[in-house]
Amino acid sequence: MSITIRPAVLEDTDTILHFIKELAIYEKAEHEAKATPAHIHNTLFCETPNAHGLICEQDGQAIGFAIYFFSYSTWQGQYGIYLEDLYVSPQSRGLGAGKKLLTHLAGIALAKDCGRFEWSVLDWNQPAIDFYDSLGAKPQGEWIRYRLDGDALKALGAQAEL
Repeated sequence: MSITIRPAVLEDTDTILHFIKELAIYEKAEHEAKATPAHIHNTLFCETPNAHGLICEQDGQAIGFAIYFFSYSTWQGQYGIYLEDLYVSPQSRGLGAGKKLLTHLAGIALAKDCGRFEWSVLDWNQPAIDFYDSLGAKPQGEWIRYRLDGDALKALGAQAEL
């Protein structure tokens, strides 16, 4: 059994969308997953993408993925990596695929001189929390995450003077 990580390519679009749907079902938010092939093409596989994908394979078969982008810390004066999604299919969990994806991303962070590697986890996802704790990751409880989307984003953005 060989688990490998490789950069996602355009031909992985359907695989990525499949994993996005599986992740949305797992997170009880299938109705929120609206990505289409065009979205994936225009964001991950455009000329200068701001987000990047990884495919995790076992013996050449895709079993998981990760999507990440570079953030910036003014306090550190360095870039960081923000992991938007990490997912391994249920039948492939426990094989080390998740750890291999996180290890690969940590390696990218070091190679790019990033000062941090961050992600979010749902507060009810205890298996993931336990896994992240086992790697030495620390929750950042002093921060409250905010989101602006949908009509609220449109209303505020409409006031912009660009």
